[in-house]
Amino acid sequence: MIPLAMPLIGDDEIAAVNRVMRSGMLAQGSEVAAFEEEFAAAEGANAAAAVSNGTTALIVALQALGIEPGDEVIVPSFTFAATANAVATIGAIPVFADCDPDTFCIDPDHAASLVTTHTRALIAVHLYGHMAAMGRLHELARDNELYLVEDAAQAHGAERDGHRVGSLSDLATYSFYPTKNMTTGEGGMVTGRDLELVERIRRLRNHGMTERYHHATVGTNARMTDIAAAIGRVQLRRLEIWNRQRRAIAATYDLHLAGNVAVPFVAADTYHVYHQYTVRSSRRRDLVESCEETGVGYGIYYPIPCHQQAAFDRYSSGRALPHTESASEEVLSLPVRPNLTEAEIEQVIDAVNKGAKE
Repeated sequence: MIPLAMPLIGDDEIAAVNRVMRSGMLAQGSEVAAFEEEFAAAEGANAAAAVSNGTTALIVALQALGIEPGDEVIVPSFTFAATANAVATIGAIPVFADCDPDTFCIDPDHAASLVTTHTRALIAVHLYGHMAAMGRLHELARDNELYLVEDAAQAHGAERDGHRVGSLSDLATYSFYPTKNMTTGEGGMVTGRDLELVERIRRLRNHGMTERYHHATVGTNARMTDIAAAIGRVQLRRLEIWNRQRRAIAATYDLHLAGNVAVPFVAADTYHVYHQYTVRSSRRRDLVESCEETGVGYGIYYPIPCHQQAAFDRYSSGRALPHTESASEEVLSLPVRPNLTEAEIEQVIDAVNKGAKE
């Protein structure tokens, strides 16, 4: 079986963990501070705050922006539930927008139609490694005095229209889950241009403390460990190379996949980092059966969109999201991890083409 995804952990990561373990400083310390500085520099942000995971990154970002219970936050429905969960967790109201049928990211036009006097923020998810239309979303947020947050859990290092992830929003959040383009084992990051906003997040992640036992605000424990940060610092140095390898594999798939399969759309002037290589087909069942028969791992992200999940019944208006619902029935993600061998790449291509012809 060719696994769909796996963490790429080598001797350098193991050595980094051993170094921290021997230091005796395991909780948030110098490794976290160094990781924050290095990640901010890599993503072109003014500052970064490391947290325990990608979901807490979203939660503390919304809290830092002052989103309160009852506020409406526009989110895409076609994404992992963490985005809407973060909104609902703080008592705000997720308002579900349809996706762009090409990129699968949030549709700016539909998002604009959902703005009300209660709307306070908009979250753009860069799905599969392709950035959302941030220029248009930035204008929408500016014209309606909304906060704009980027959920970049799947888009480390992505670019579009000359803009790096995080450059057009108030805050950008990242996940370092083991299947992401880089990992810390489990962890997250929030980046921003406003130093005070990022400092607010640092307080929120540490029980609201400005200094030891001085609590300026209500907070929580969302800290990253030095063990995780040490892994992240090693992984960050490899991110650009891994992203290039993902893009090379994607280019090979683009060239050789045939039949009733639509390869991923890439908008002009876009640097897609292919967290997932996601094809689309009205015959997905045939593709799945072929992958299973030939030992090719696959994923369906996401078979049930957020607005159809029982967890969000109270927020769903009953409004249909046609592009989202169609995508959920047709998308299929194929292995695109950097350590795929040429033989494995050929096996994936053969499996998909076989399924597309049957």
